[in-house]
Amino acid sequence: MKFSIITFGCKVNSYESEFMKETLLKAHYEYEEDYKQSDIVIINTCSVTNTADNKSKKMIRSVRRVNPLCILMVCGCTAENKRETLNDLDIDILIGNKDKSKIVEILTNYQKNHDKYIKFYNTRHLEFENMCVKEFNDLTRAFVKIEDGCNNYCAYCIIPYVRGSVRSKKMSDVLEEVNELVKMGHREIVLTGINTGAYGQETNSYDLTDLIEELSKIELLERIRVSSIEMTEITDKFINELAINPKLCGHLHISLQSGSERILKLMNRKYTKKEYLDKINKIKNARPNINLTTDVIVGFPSETEEDLEECIAFCKEVGFSKIHVFPYSIREGTKAATMDNQIPNNIKKERARKLINIDESLQLAYNEKFINQEVTVLIEEVNDNKSIGHTENFLKVVVNQELKPNTNYQVIIKKAHIDFVEAVLK
Repeated sequence: MKFSIITFGCKVNSYESEFMKETLLKAHYEYEEDYKQSDIVIINTCSVTNTADNKSKKMIRSVRRVNPLCILMVCGCTAENKRETLNDLDIDILIGNKDKSKIVEILTNYQKNHDKYIKFYNTRHLEFENMCVKEFNDLTRAFVKIEDGCNNYCAYCIIPYVRGSVRSKKMSDVLEEVNELVKMGHREIVLTGINTGAYGQETNSYDLTDLIEELSKIELLERIRVSSIEMTEITDKFINELAINPKLCGHLHISLQSGSERILKLMNRKYTKKEYLDKINKIKNARPNINLTTDVIVGFPSETEEDLEECIAFCKEVGFSKIHVFPYSIREGTKAATMDNQIPNNIKKERARKLINIDESLQLAYNEKFINQEVTVLIEEVNDNKSIGHTENFLKVVVNQELKPNTNYQVIIKKAHIDFVEAVLK
C-alpha cells in the first residue's frame, strides 16, 4: 500500500514523521509524495498558534475531499488540543503525540476491522517514547530528538498541555542513534526537543552538557548543534563547554519572547532582563563570534507602544543576529487567553512589521562582521552552479561554483546580504 505523510510545525514533528516513514518502509509500505495517489495519508499536526491549527484542519478537509477512499490518520498537537472539533472531519485514526512509534500496528489493526480508532493519554504521566531514525534525506545534517514535553507553563503557550511533562531519551540510546547516523555519512547532528535544554533534568543523573561531552567522543562527528535552549537552562557548565569544545556549534537559539520587563512577568517567563543580558555576556565571552537568534512575541495582552520600544531597545542591546517575530495568538486553556486588554490584530501586525525591520538590520550587521574573514563551510546542496552550506555558527554561505556536498571547504566571505553571505574558495 502507498502512504504519504504531511507534516506541520517544529523539528520534533519532522523527526517523528521521519521515524514513521522509515518504520512503514521497513514494513514494506511504499512511500508516495502525492497524497492524492496514496492509500494512506498521515497528517502530523501543529498547534503552536491558531494559524497552525487552522492549517492542519484545512489540510484534513482537503485530503478527505480529493482522496475520499484513503485511510486518513491524524496525529500531533492539533489532534491533542482540538480533538473534539475534529470528530466531524471523517478521520479514520485519531491519536495525539503518543503512539506514533506504533504506526504499523495501528494501521494493521485498522485494515483488519475498519473500526474508527481514537486513542489519547494523560499527558502528565508519560514516559519518553523511544524512536530512532537511521537516515535523513539531508546527508549532511541529521536531527535527533532527545527530549519531549515542557514544565514551564508560560502564560501564552499551549504546548505543555499537548506535549506533557519533561521526559528524556536515555543517554545510551542517543549515543547509539548518533553513532548509526555518523556511519551513514552524517557529519552534523542537531539535538532537538520540545524543551531541549531540560534534557535529563528529571533523572538527576545527567544533563545536556554531559550528553554533549559524550557525543564529542564520536570521532567522525564534526558538529553538534543545539536546536534551541531556554535562558534558564544555560548553566556555567554549559558555557564552559561552549568555550572549550570545538564540536559544539557557535549558534544558540535562546527565546526571549519580550524585552519588556513588565510583559516578561505577565508571560510567566522565569528571568529578568538583567539576568538574560548577564548570561548573554557570559556566552559572548566564551565564544566571541557566537550567532545568537531568538523568538519575540508582539501584541501580548496589555502590551503598550512603550513596552514595544523597550523590547526593541533590548534586542539591539543584546545584538541578536536573527529575531523570529510572532504576533500573539490566543490559545484557549492558557492564562493569557483570559487576560484583559487583548490587542487588536491590526496593531499586532504593525508592531510585528516594526520589529521585523529591526531584525533585518541586525541580520545584515552580523553578517557584515565576517566580510574578508576566512571560515569553514560544510556544503549541503549544489544546484545551478551554486554551492550552499553553513558555517559552525550558522552563517548561510553561497559559493558560485559546484563543490562536493557533505564536504568542508575553507572560504573567504566577500559580500553580506540580510540572510546569507557570498564567498569564494580560499
